[in-house]
Amino acid sequence: MGKGFFNVPVAVNEPVKSYAPGSPEREAVKKAYKDMFNNTIDVPMYINGKDVKTGNTRTMSPPHDHKHIVGTYHLAEKKHIDDAISTALEARKAWSQMPWEQRAGIFLKAAELIAGPYRAKINAATMIAQSKTIHQAEIDAACELIDFLRFNVQFMTDIYMEQPESTSDAWNRIEYRPLEGFTYAVTPFNFTAIAGNLPACMALMGNVVVWKPSDSQIYSAKVIMDVFKEAGVPAGVINVIFGDPIMITNTVLASPDFSGLHFTGSTDIFKKLWKQIGNNIETYKTYPRIVGETGGKDFIVAHKTANAKQVSTAIVRGAFEFQGQKCSAASRAYIPTSLWKDVKKQVIDDVKSFKMGSPEDMSNFITAVIHEGSFNKLAKYIDQAKKDKDAEIIVGGNYDKSKGYFIEPTVIVTTNPKYTTMCTELFGPVITIYVYEDKDYSKTLKLVDETSEYALTGAILATDRYAIEEATKALQNCAGNFYINDKPTGAVVGQQPFGGARASGTNDKAGSSQNLLRWVSPRMIKETFVTPTDYRYPFLG
Repeated sequence: MGKGFFNVPVAVNEPVKSYAPGSPEREAVKKAYKDMFNNTIDVPMYINGKDVKTGNTRTMSPPHDHKHIVGTYHLAEKKHIDDAISTALEARKAWSQMPWEQRAGIFLKAAELIAGPYRAKINAATMIAQSKTIHQAEIDAACELIDFLRFNVQFMTDIYMEQPESTSDAWNRIEYRPLEGFTYAVTPFNFTAIAGNLPACMALMGNVVVWKPSDSQIYSAKVIMDVFKEAGVPAGVINVIFGDPIMITNTVLASPDFSGLHFTGSTDIFKKLWKQIGNNIETYKTYPRIVGETGGKDFIVAHKTANAKQVSTAIVRGAFEFQGQKCSAASRAYIPTSLWKDVKKQVIDDVKSFKMGSPEDMSNFITAVIHEGSFNKLAKYIDQAKKDKDAEIIVGGNYDKSKGYFIEPTVIVTTNPKYTTMCTELFGPVITIYVYEDKDYSKTLKLVDETSEYALTGAILATDRYAIEEATKALQNCAGNFYINDKPTGAVVGQQPFGGARASGTNDKAGSSQNLLRWVSPRMIKETFVTPTDYRYPFLG
């Protein structure tokens, strides 16, 4: 690893371990999984450096074995939210003044703890809590979170080095202050890395945080907080609270000291939060920063010159890895008639070859969806597709929640390009395909742009460069992350900064300095060396 500004290590992406049969990492995670699955834990809130238990608890169960309890967590009352806010503001007095390299040291240590002693534990926790396969857990909870922590330090040093020109008369400098007040992080179930990054990146820049993880991710969120504590995050800097999201949010957003929201979750919730902040705008000491990454209805477009096997692989990986529960997951595809026969056969063959079950069995490619609510929603849309004359399920279509929330990977083919599942975000292992006439490629690109309110990710597969160029231009507003000859998932920190526009969020690009800039309030300082003593300019004579 090279050295950067003030000898801070230059960030490099964490290598993905293989977990091949017989590998030491495979054995380590199998042991961690078994130990954690067979023992229950009690997860307190974490306020001002102290574990807080209320006695009002809920249980936690793996989605793939929902009758099995792995632990409980404690729910907040309003007074706990008030405590989290007040202690954060008290902690800010010292934290905001801490030299940046000291803050950097904490989060670089956190990265190395995850890369080493916590790797098996955080992966196993993600497998249990979110039903991720070991590969999906590794690229998320280990590699991506490590990358966020390392690269954010590099981005921070790059930001601080960006300074205005000075002259012999005056020294100009920018001070990148943290926001005045406290920030609020609301994180989703689907990525442990996102859950860790949203509060950590704000804290790295000198802010203090009230963090509410998803109820479906608390099990692995505890491991994140254990890492932060061991890394040396001071008391009160990141406070973790669980419970009624309406009560928590109302309390947070009513505070005059609220200064920023970092959110990943549903579009509807984000819109409500934005409106609530707007309604409270007279209350706040400063205009709050609002950063959100929300939904997606992500697409794959194949041109007639595309390779059919590459298209089918992009579909099955893009749509079905982690049960389609990635914000970037492919959920609609447009395939030309000339390719459809080959693509259809290969997609069906691939899906039929999938094994589905617990992530503990590492030969399984598919596990369960996150909870019963998600299961029921997906089952409803699948059942409707079975009835509709303009839709046909060509593979999958079954489901079973007797032990876990298992939805078969399902491929719907429609003759209606505006069919419900071409437009509606489902967040599960369902993709809908529309087959278009080869001559209608340009019309289809326009259709892709107009079909969805979202604009997160999308992909074009083609060998004709003119077709690629046309798609790149035609689809410029409907995907914040656009992939050429690849699936629309798998953004890597430092390589593909992630985020979308329209109803997909504020496009502030997690995994880049652009995101960190939202969590500072620059102060311009001009120091004049020889101060004028006469108001008269030469032109006055």
